[in-house]
Amino acid sequence: MKVRFWGVRGSIPVPGESTRRYGGNTTCIEIRTDADNLIVLDAGTGIYQLAQSLLKELPVHASLFITHTHWDHIQGLPFFLPLFIPGCSVQIRGAHDIVVGAGIERVMDVQMQYSYFPVREAELKARISYEDVRPGLPVTIGDATVTPVLLNHPVVNFGYRVECNGKSVFFTGDHEPHHNIYQPSEEGFAAYQQMVELRTAEIAAAIGPVDLLIADCSYTAEEYTAKIGWGHGSYDSSIEMAQSAGAKRLACTHHEPTRNDDALERVFAETMQRIGTAHGLQDIFLTREGLEITL
Repeated sequence: MKVRFWGVRGSIPVPGESTRRYGGNTTCIEIRTDADNLIVLDAGTGIYQLAQSLLKELPVHASLFITHTHWDHIQGLPFFLPLFIPGCSVQIRGAHDIVVGAGIERVMDVQMQYSYFPVREAELKARISYEDVRPGLPVTIGDATVTPVLLNHPVVNFGYRVECNGKSVFFTGDHEPHHNIYQPSEEGFAAYQQMVELRTAEIAAAIGPVDLLIADCSYTAEEYTAKIGWGHGSYDSSIEMAQSAGAKRLACTHHEPTRNDDALERVFAETMQRIGTAHGLQDIFLTREGLEITL
């Protein structure tokens, strides 16, 4: 199984000279199974470059899993060129939107309204299908199994565990560790803390053990204290998650868009120096566009 990163930034694309080393596109991950089935996780602006690379292997048959429908995870979807090409097929899976009461098909319907995009969905030439997925219910894609796991974000966000021939990868999408909304002196603290610990343990069990954990590491530990409730993790919280889940390697992604490459390397190095080598993982590293990992 091969994993390739096409977009690693969070919130908004920030391409340019200052992000050249790690890339400025938003989230998109390509997974190739041993039998060469194509699984795509999220459709941020990085999916455009993925689409360009796929034109040499037409017709394309892609299984796309959306973690959640915030713009930085779907805004590249109308530019996924196989959608326009006869003979291609794209299966789009994701969560049912409990707020508006609509399925994942809404992700295309809304973006491709004439008010926002010059081509209507009805004009696309590929065979397109939609499926709402549910937490804990696996989906079979050729020789691989993809299992959604409900994580913590201001909208419904699924992390996905992909398994193929004994190898595994888990991608969180956007995830903030559950935290206690009460102060220790308040009446509801103990009961709520039980819930936090239960959900944390359930997520760790659903993730791993896993060969590669790709996790939302938007903030430093210091930054996170001012951004509680925004729906994102930190380097520290993702390392703790990797340890609890029994992950072998941790790929830090969803890089904060205000950080250029130099700042990204600096805060990561400071974190690793503070944590030291006792974390127990084989490797912890920053994702970058074009990085390919074979499991």
